[in-house]
Amino acid sequence: MILSVFLLFMNCEDKQTKKKTTQQHDSTQVKKKQALKKEVETKERAYPKLDSKSAMEFFLEYDKHHKENKVRITTDFGSFDILLFNETKFHRSNFIFLTKQKYFDGTQFYRVIDNFIVQAGNSDDKKTARKRAKIGKYLLPPDTKRGFKHDRGVISMPSSDINNPHKLASPFEFFIVQQQGGSHFLDGDYTIFGRVIRGMEVIDKIAGVDTDDGDWPMKNIYIRKVEIID
Repeated sequence: MILSVFLLFMNCEDKQTKKKTTQQHDSTQVKKKQALKKEVETKERAYPKLDSKSAMEFFLEYDKHHKENKVRITTDFGSFDILLFNETKFHRSNFIFLTKQKYFDGTQFYRVIDNFIVQAGNSDDKKTARKRAKIGKYLLPPDTKRGFKHDRGVISMPSSDINNPHKLASPFEFFIVQQQGGSHFLDGDYTIFGRVIRGMEVIDKIAGVDTDDGDWPMKNIYIRKVEIID
């Protein structure tokens, strides 16, 4: 009887020990998998996920190592080239950074008003939302006192669509002034950070398309590629 109780007790102890060992092993394996996943993600990301607190410091450092200032934008209506201004370094760096991340590829001209502006960098495609989520959520402060005017052909950054009294800029989007004579009533409200140096006829073609009541083109106009040329 005593022997039976002893053996039953030892059997229970053995099961508990095995269960505990198994749990410890599983926990160790989970931690190893999490560490490996984090390591892979770190290697895949050459930059941190940005927010409004970290973005300025990030682009200040980015500006020191990435001096490119000319890009070519290829659309369904042809291509045009833009010179980015070194004076607005945060906005220039932001555009170069997003270009290198291929963010703009596949986005659309989503607001088109003939003899005013064409606006791009957004999309109703879920891929664009995923790209933004990966890069991060941030805004850029305005930089409007460099002496630039909203002349025809300049590229400027719209403010975000949230409650935004300080006109913080939406970094993923941009607009180009198409209006003959410029749109100078915009001066002081939005940051001009470049100008079209080739291909304004493409902008004019885009501006002339039919749009719906929300100024979205009736037929989607895609940015197929944005590439650095200098």
